Amino acid sequence: MASGGLQMLGFILAFIGWIGIVVSTAMPQWKISSYAGDNIVTAQAIYEGLWMSCVMQSTGQMQCKVYDSLLKLEGFLQATRALMVASILLGLIGTFVAMIGMKCMKCLENDEPKKVLMALIGGIIFLVSGFAALVATSWYGNRVARDFFNPYTPVNTRYEFGQALFVGWAAASLAILGGAFLSCSCPRRETSYPPSRPYPKSAPSGGKDYV
Repeated sequence: MASGGLQMLGFILAFIGWIGIVVSTAMPQWKISSYAGDNIVTAQAIYEGLWMSCVMQSTGQMQCKVYDSLLKLEGFLQATRALMVASILLGLIGTFVAMIGMKCMKCLENDEPKKVLMALIGGIIFLVSGFAALVATSWYGNRVARDFFNPYTPVNTRYEFGQALFVGWAAASLAILGGAFLSCSCPRRETSYPPSRPYPKSAPSGGKDYV
């Protein structure tokens, strides 16, 4: 069974990763306007996220607009939304499940195998949550890179990676690492040996007396 310190470290890393996934999902800077061209106007910066698009003026003023229609969004954006929301929900479930299995908690303290099993299940849920966020952010980043290097994409409409992608990648890595540490709580199987049988007592070897 994993030590209490390793279990606590895994839970902290996974929880911080889950918080980062929530922050990344809410951030509008999933992709930002690129300044690769020579005639790009740098007086404003355009951000696009999963839920809204924003324009940042050179004065520091930001104006955001939520996407009007869900059905008009591109398929990859809808899939990214679904994966990130699923990652958040799984991380929330994993938090409660892993807390029950923590050694420092009083829940199930009289049933050690079930307590260890809860920590293991919580770690697996965190692993799935982290992989879902990693797939979503990597898929979105790949789409941004493909559009950037596409020669048919106008220079004025090219985008680069936003801060939310880097936050999402780091958060997904922490969730996966923390889930892996929690999964080390898997109980070891004890080898059972058959009970030893007592040897029969041997009869006394003394000879008979003859008259």
